[in-house]
Amino acid sequence: MKITIEGASEEFLERVLALAAQQGADLTVSTVERGWTVERAERFLRSLPSGAKTFARLVVDGDGHAGADTLRAAVGKLNGPTVALSRAIPRGVREGWWPDGTPAPIERVDDPDHPSWQKAEAYVMRRDLVPVFRAALARLASTQRAARAAGLHPGGAGKTSVSWTPDSVFAKGFLDVKSVDVDGDSLPVDAD
Repeated sequence: MKITIEGASEEFLERVLALAAQQGADLTVSTVERGWTVERAERFLRSLPSGAKTFARLVVDGDGHAGADTLRAAVGKLNGPTVALSRAIPRGVREGWWPDGTPAPIERVDDPDHPSWQKAEAYVMRRDLVPVFRAALARLASTQRAARAAGLHPGGAGKTSVSWTPDSVFAKGFLDVKSVDVDGDSLPVDAD
C-alpha cells in the first residue's frame, strides 16, 4: 500500500508517524520542497528565451513589480515572454527540475477598470522570491562574464561560438580540457 500526503504540516506528519508506529506499520515519509531555491530559479531563468529572461529580470529589478508599459517598452509585445514563462513551469516538472505544484514565480495583475477586457496592468513576484531570483540572476551574469572572458560568446540558447580556432599543435595539449557553454554547462569533448 502506498499513501501520499502532500502539503502536510510538521505537526500532522508527527501524528501520522505516531499512529503508524502504534499499528506496527513501516512508514516512510519523504518531503519535497515545492518552493523556489536559487538553483531552481537559475534553472528556470536558463530555460527562458532572451525576451522572457529580460521580462523576469525587470520584475526582479523592480523589487517584485514591473508595470506592463515598462515591460512592453523593453520587450515589445508581452504575449511571447508570458507564454514562455508559463510553459517553463510544466517543462521543469517534466524534466525533474522542480516538483509538481511549484508555483509560477511571476503573476499577472489585471487592470481593475477593464474587467471584461483583461489587459495586464503589471506583473509581480512575491517579495520573498525577489532575493532568490536576484541571486540566480547574479549567478547567471557571473557565468556569462566568465565565458566571455574565456572567448566564448552566446550563439543561442545553450550554444556558444568562438571566433578563434587553435592549430593542431596548440590544441593537442588541450584535448583533455572540458569546454563550457555560456551558461556554464559542460560541452561534450570529441573523442579520437
